[in-house]
Amino acid sequence: MPPDTFVTTHIHIDGPIPGPHSLLTLTSAAHSPDGDPTAVFTTNVRELPGATLHPVALQTWRRRADDWLSTRRATRPPALAMSAYAQWIDRLPGRPVFVADTAEPDYLFLYWYLQRFTGHWPFARTLTDADLHARIGCSTLCPLAGCRTPETVLARTS
Repeated sequence: MPPDTFVTTHIHIDGPIPGPHSLLTLTSAAHSPDGDPTAVFTTNVRELPGATLHPVALQTWRRRADDWLSTRRATRPPALAMSAYAQWIDRLPGRPVFVADTAEPDYLFLYWYLQRFTGHWPFARTLTDADLHARIGCSTLCPLAGCRTPETVLARTS
């Protein structure tokens, strides 16, 4: 059996919890056990019906208007986006391991969306390791300018 494939995720959202608020973008990177990136998945997701933009998120997105517009381009319905993502996970070699930083909402949103729209969690296990997530994270793969601060670029290149 091939070794585990570690998957890091970077998301953008419009509120603190899924359901009343929506997942807007999803970028995941698959990594070999050595940390080398092997594949990337990215998509923009349509807002959930009836979901609202949280006031705190609204203030953040107002300061990042160009980034907000980027998250709304070529959006996919949540069911289609999550089905495509689950299929991408299923095609990865070895056992897919979700690497989460529990201080970030990535796991919460992704678990909710996958359960809601595909009915399952496609990962063999979840590793909650903030150091590993930071070391092999994928925020620098994010196309939004607000994610590409000098600090994140330096962290990925050092």
